[in-house]
Amino acid sequence: MWLLDQWAERYILDAQKKGEFENLPGSGEPMILDDDSHIPVELRAGYRLLKNAGCLPPELEQRKEAIQLLDLLKSIQRDDPQYQEVSRRLSLLELKLRQAGLSTDFIRSEYAEKLLHKINDN
Repeated sequence: MWLLDQWAERYILDAQKKGEFENLPGSGEPMILDDDSHIPVELRAGYRLLKNAGCLPPELEQRKEAIQLLDLLKSIQRDDPQYQEVSRRLSLLELKLRQAGLSTDFIRSEYAEKLLHKINDN
Protein backbone atom coordinates (compact mmCIF):
# COMPACT_ATOMS: atom_id res chain seq x y z
CA MET A 1 0.00 0.00 0.00
CA TRP A 2 2.91 2.33 0.65
CA LEU A 3 3.94 2.27 -3.03
CA LEU A 4 0.39 3.08 -4.09
CA ASP A 5 0.29 6.01 -1.66
CA GLN A 6 3.52 7.40 -3.12
CA TRP A 7 2.22 7.04 -6.66
CA ALA A 8 -1.04 8.82 -5.81
CA GLU A 9 0.79 11.63 -4.03
CA ARG A 10 3.13 12.10 -7.00
CA TYR A 11 0.18 12.14 -9.42
CA ILE A 12 -1.60 14.78 -7.33
CA LEU A 13 1.52 16.97 -7.13
CA ASP A 14 2.00 16.76 -10.91
CA ALA A 15 -1.62 17.77 -11.47
CA GLN A 16 -1.18 20.73 -9.09
CA LYS A 17 1.93 21.88 -10.96
CA LYS A 18 0.05 21.71 -14.27
CA GLY A 19 -2.78 23.79 -12.77
CA GLU A 20 -5.44 21.12 -13.24
CA PHE A 21 -7.04 21.98 -9.90
CA GLU A 22 -7.51 25.67 -10.69
CA ASN A 23 -10.95 27.12 -11.56
CA LEU A 24 -12.83 24.05 -10.37
CA PRO A 25 -16.47 24.49 -9.30
CA GLY A 26 -16.61 25.46 -5.64
CA SER A 27 -12.98 26.54 -5.58
CA GLY A 28 -12.22 28.74 -2.58
CA GLU A 29 -15.48 27.84 -0.83
CA PRO A 30 -15.65 25.74 2.33
CA MET A 31 -16.50 22.10 1.77
CA ILE A 32 -19.84 20.87 3.09
CA LEU A 33 -19.15 17.50 4.64
CA ASP A 34 -21.77 15.04 5.80
CA ASP A 35 -21.75 14.33 9.51
CA ASP A 36 -21.20 10.60 9.59
CA SER A 37 -19.71 10.51 13.09
CA HIS A 38 -22.65 8.43 14.34
CA ILE A 39 -21.96 5.71 11.73
CA PRO A 40 -19.36 3.06 12.62
CA VAL A 41 -16.11 3.52 10.67
CA GLU A 42 -16.42 0.16 8.90
CA LEU A 43 -19.90 1.07 7.57
CA ARG A 44 -19.22 4.62 6.38
CA ALA A 45 -18.07 3.73 2.87
CA GLY A 46 -21.08 1.49 2.32
CA TYR A 47 -23.51 4.11 3.62
CA ARG A 48 -21.91 6.74 1.39
CA LEU A 49 -22.25 4.46 -1.65
CA LEU A 50 -25.90 3.81 -0.84
CA LYS A 51 -26.55 7.51 -0.34
CA ASN A 52 -24.93 8.42 -3.65
CA ALA A 53 -27.02 5.72 -5.35
CA GLY A 54 -30.19 7.30 -3.96
CA CYS A 55 -30.95 4.58 -1.42
CA LEU A 56 -32.11 5.47 2.06
CA PRO A 57 -31.34 3.67 5.33
CA PRO A 58 -34.27 1.56 6.59
CA GLU A 59 -35.25 4.06 9.28
CA LEU A 60 -35.53 6.85 6.72
CA GLU A 61 -37.51 4.60 4.39
CA GLN A 62 -39.92 3.99 7.26
CA ARG A 63 -40.19 7.72 7.93
CA LYS A 64 -40.87 8.34 4.24
CA GLU A 65 -43.58 5.66 4.24
CA ALA A 66 -45.16 7.16 7.38
CA ILE A 67 -45.36 10.56 5.71
CA GLN A 68 -46.93 9.04 2.62
CA LEU A 69 -49.50 7.27 4.79
CA LEU A 70 -50.29 10.58 6.50
CA ASP A 71 -50.92 12.19 3.12
CA LEU A 72 -53.14 9.29 2.15
CA LEU A 73 -55.12 9.64 5.38
CA LYS A 74 -55.71 13.32 4.63
CA SER A 75 -57.25 12.44 1.29
CA ILE A 76 -59.57 9.69 2.63
CA GLN A 77 -62.84 10.29 4.46
CA ARG A 78 -63.06 8.83 7.98
CA ASP A 79 -66.06 6.66 7.11
CA ASP A 80 -64.19 5.02 4.21
CA PRO A 81 -63.16 1.40 5.08
CA GLN A 82 -59.68 2.07 3.69
CA TYR A 83 -59.18 4.79 6.32
CA GLN A 84 -59.03 2.22 9.15
CA GLU A 85 -56.52 0.05 7.29
CA VAL A 86 -54.21 2.95 6.48
CA SER A 87 -54.53 4.25 10.04
CA ARG A 88 -53.53 0.85 11.44
CA ARG A 89 -50.53 0.67 9.10
CA LEU A 90 -49.43 4.12 10.24
CA SER A 91 -49.81 3.16 13.91
CA LEU A 92 -47.75 0.02 13.38
CA LEU A 93 -45.06 1.97 11.57
CA GLU A 94 -45.03 4.56 14.36
CA LEU A 95 -44.61 1.77 16.91
CA LYS A 96 -41.69 0.29 14.95
CA LEU A 97 -39.97 3.67 14.81
CA ARG A 98 -40.43 4.18 18.56
CA GLN A 99 -39.08 0.70 19.31
CA ALA A 100 -36.03 1.55 17.23
CA GLY A 101 -35.53 4.57 19.49
CA LEU A 102 -36.45 7.14 16.85
CA SER A 103 -38.62 10.18 17.36
CA THR A 104 -42.11 10.09 15.86
CA ASP A 105 -42.87 13.76 16.46
CA PHE A 106 -42.68 14.34 12.71
CA ILE A 107 -45.87 12.27 12.27
CA ARG A 108 -47.94 14.61 14.40
CA SER A 109 -46.68 17.96 13.14
CA GLU A 110 -46.08 20.16 10.10
CA TYR A 111 -42.57 18.76 10.01
CA ALA A 112 -43.92 15.74 8.09
CA GLU A 113 -44.69 17.87 5.03
CA LYS A 114 -41.31 19.58 5.09
CA LEU A 115 -39.54 16.23 5.48
CA LEU A 116 -41.44 14.67 2.58
CA HIS A 117 -40.51 17.58 0.31
CA LYS A 118 -36.87 17.28 1.37
CA ILE A 119 -36.79 13.52 0.72
CA ASN A 120 -38.50 13.87 -2.65
CA ASP A 121 -36.10 16.62 -3.74
CA ASN A 122 -33.12 14.28 -3.24
